Amino acid sequence: MSTTITKKSVFKSYKSMILLLIGIVVGCIVGAVMGEGAQIFQPFGQIFLNLMFTAVVPLVFFSLSSSIAQMSNMSRLGKILKNALIVFMVTGIIASIFIIFIVVVIPPAEGISIDMGTYDEASQMNIMDQIVKALTVSDFNLILSRSAMLPLIIFAIAFGYCVSQVSKARNLEKNPVTEFLDICTEAFMRMINLIMLYAPIGLGAYFASLVGTYGTDLVSAYAKAVLMFFPICVVYFLTGFTAYSYYAGGVRGVKAFYKNILPAVITSLATQSSIATLPTNLRGTRRMGVPDDIANIILPLGATIHMDGTALTTLMKISFLFGLFGMPFVGLKVWITAIAISVMSGVVISGIPGGGMMGSLIIVGFYGFNTEVIPIIVTIGMLTDAIATMINATGDAVSAMMVTRLVEGKDWMDHVDTEAILETEAI
Repeated sequence: MSTTITKKSVFKSYKSMILLLIGIVVGCIVGAVMGEGAQIFQPFGQIFLNLMFTAVVPLVFFSLSSSIAQMSNMSRLGKILKNALIVFMVTGIIASIFIIFIVVVIPPAEGISIDMGTYDEASQMNIMDQIVKALTVSDFNLILSRSAMLPLIIFAIAFGYCVSQVSKARNLEKNPVTEFLDICTEAFMRMINLIMLYAPIGLGAYFASLVGTYGTDLVSAYAKAVLMFFPICVVYFLTGFTAYSYYAGGVRGVKAFYKNILPAVITSLATQSSIATLPTNLRGTRRMGVPDDIANIILPLGATIHMDGTALTTLMKISFLFGLFGMPFVGLKVWITAIAISVMSGVVISGIPGGGMMGSLIIVGFYGFNTEVIPIIVTIGMLTDAIATMINATGDAVSAMMVTRLVEGKDWMDHVDTEAILETEAI
């Protein structure tokens, strides 16, 4: 009897993931067989992405503001944000050092000769204006967009804080606004669950169109750099995230991470968006045992400004350009500078609109490369975007676990009730 119950619980835990994998595998096969004809399935994949993007903006607002509004101790909020920034910076530096070791041993552009073609120099970008756009919007309606995630996060944190302060000022045990935010958070989580029922079909159609359109041409340009990058990301995922999850919760932390991270891996690879992966990540970290208030702050914030994958990509671009121009990518000064640029790209510039192009301009401008090389590194970024996004998104989940340890203490997993979490999701 107990064996039957165990089998049912295991199937229940992995049911959605299994269906998702089946949908994607079928989509890939259909795309390979039909070729460009598989583009007819693209709208069905786009419907899934549109549904996710539509639901994720209010989900971020309500989950963040609700978590903060319910905080009785505002020092906890400061502690969460402080530790989040520390974790984001440290993991970005570790990712950069990791890839430097590899590209020094195996230079990605060694023996490669590329015709750089022509390039029309981009207009000068005012960095201060870009920072203003990254942090704020000019009108309220503009904040209701996934392209303004950082302003939305700042607004949600400020709103939740103000609701909490009103509750204190009026000595309210139950603030109706707080209850409203909490109900809306639960409602949008259920909406995400409904959307995920369509995920196997939507992502299957998306992959069918992708494989049918690009096929083997996807990695034809700059093959060595791109093909190097994929195993680098896989090795970093397996070693770095295993170490991070072990730090967060020991062996139990590692098991909890790998048991619940695969849906986020699949979603991030398929959508190439940390924002679109956010609902899947929220559900996954909840099953890992991360408290809701920490997950609801770390994951939206991480999806905007925590980008280990971007740091890896930036170092790959820099080392590729060094090799292209015959410059030795060696020396402590060269490496420290490259690490600084990669961390800035992964933690700061990622939150700025057009951050990818801005990061390329910074690389070219700082080292004095000809602007004609920008299309080269932009193309590298495009070809490696899927796996880099996977590192970005899953890195947010393991970061949430590490922040939980720093906030709750090293024994935080002792208080995790997995069965209760699964029962709550089933309701």
